[in-house]
Parts: sequence; C-alpha cells; structure tokens
Amino acid sequence: MFEARRRWQRVVLQIVLTLLVLPYLFPLIVMVQGSFAGQGWTNFKDVLAVPGFWRFFLNSAVIAAGVIALVYVVTMLGAYGFSKLRVRFRELYFWMLLACLTLPEVVLLTPLFITGIKVGFYNTYWAVILPLAALQVPFAVLLTRNYINGVPDQLFEAMRVDGANAVGVFRYLVIPLTRPIAAAVVIFTLIGAWNDYLMPLVFLTSQKMQTITLVPSFFTGEFNDDQTKILASAVMTAIPEVVAYLCLQRQFERGLTAGAIK
Repeated sequence: MFEARRRWQRVVLQIVLTLLVLPYLFPLIVMVQGSFAGQGWTNFKDVLAVPGFWRFFLNSAVIAAGVIALVYVVTMLGAYGFSKLRVRFRELYFWMLLACLTLPEVVLLTPLFITGIKVGFYNTYWAVILPLAALQVPFAVLLTRNYINGVPDQLFEAMRVDGANAVGVFRYLVIPLTRPIAAAVVIFTLIGAWNDYLMPLVFLTSQKMQTITLVPSFFTGEFNDDQTKILASAVMTAIPEVVAYLCLQRQFERGLTAGAIK
C-alpha cells in the first residue's frame, strides 16, 4: 500500500488530493453562495412557503425509505447467494444481473408506464419505489458480493459444522459482517432515490404525490426564473443526504475500503 513517509511526499500528495477535490467542491460552494444571494435567508423562507412543501418532503422520505428497504433485502440475499452458495449457473445469473447496469432509466419509461397502468400502481408510491429499487440492485449486489468474497470460507464452514443452515448463516454471520458495505449501499441508494426527478415526474401525476425534487419548478415559468430560490431549494433538498452521510460516514468508508476480514 502506498504510504507517504517523507515530508515532500506528503506535500505533493496533499496538493494532488486538493486539486482532485476542487472540481467537485466548487459547484457546491457556488450553489450555497447563490442560495443566499439577493434576499438572503428569505429565499429559504420562500421555499418553505411553497404550497405542500412538507407533503413533498414526506413523499420523498417514504419513497427513499421503501427503495432502501427493498434494495437492502434483495442485495444482501443476492450477494450472499452469488458469493457463497452453490447454485447452478451462478456466474451466468450474476453477469445477466450486471448487464442491467447498461440500461438507462429513460429507456425503461415506456414499458414501466404501461406495466404500472395495467397493474394499478400508477400514481402510487409503488410506481416509483419498484423501478428505482430495480435500477439500484445490480450495482449494490456488485459491491456487496465483492465484500462477501473477502470473508474467509472457514467462517461459513464453522457455522455449518455447528449446525447452522443457510438461513442461520445469513442471519448470524452475513448480516453482522456486512454492516460497513451495507452503510455504503444505503448511502448510494438514498442519493439515487432522493435525487431522482424523472420517475416521480412521469409516474406521479397528482400534486399531493409529488416529491421534493420538483420544488424548483415552482420558481420557474414563462415569465419567472428565480435562480436564487432554485438554488435555495437545491440546498434544502441536499440536507437529508448530508446528514445521512455524516451519521454513516465511518461505516461508509470502511465498506468502500475493506475487501476482506483480517
């Protein structure tokens, strides 16, 4: 593993890391500064005064929670099966699942729209939760499977010798050991579900079902384009994601950097 021991190496590494972070940090700084331009805190008060704002916030929270729950359950079970269980054509199924990563969201709109109407999910939470969860699962399984591959097989064999079946191994071994990567999956899933704009726009037609990502549209129109309030709404939309990351930061970093148990 690379380690900067000399002072000049640490200085060079610090400069390189700073240059890599700036392109991502600069837009955030501009967004926050722009949200306070003009009327300052009044911009945020106007966003909170949008009719149904807290209803939109609740809708986003319900959708995000549903997507996270589905992705977590399916990902843990799928990664465990693809990694440690002896299943025929396991690798074939795994690569078929990864092939779903190549499908862009916009391509699926028409078949999902038709399916949602026939099943009766249109203009309900499920019309957004199920597609978003399905789109998040392949990448989450890829991350989690690689993590579980790093768990020594001797641990699973010891559990089986003690009499644990596949369900017991999953409950008492896989779930506790995968907490770091589970935190990473939760963060990525939350970002994808909370920030999604297209699915709620297409599948949630009534205003009371809209999500918080559509709040900026209240400040745009044919004769109105208030950029300061749009940026303020973007800042408020990002707050739950920032809070979630800060709460799971340690587990999140461990999940992305750890590949094995040593």
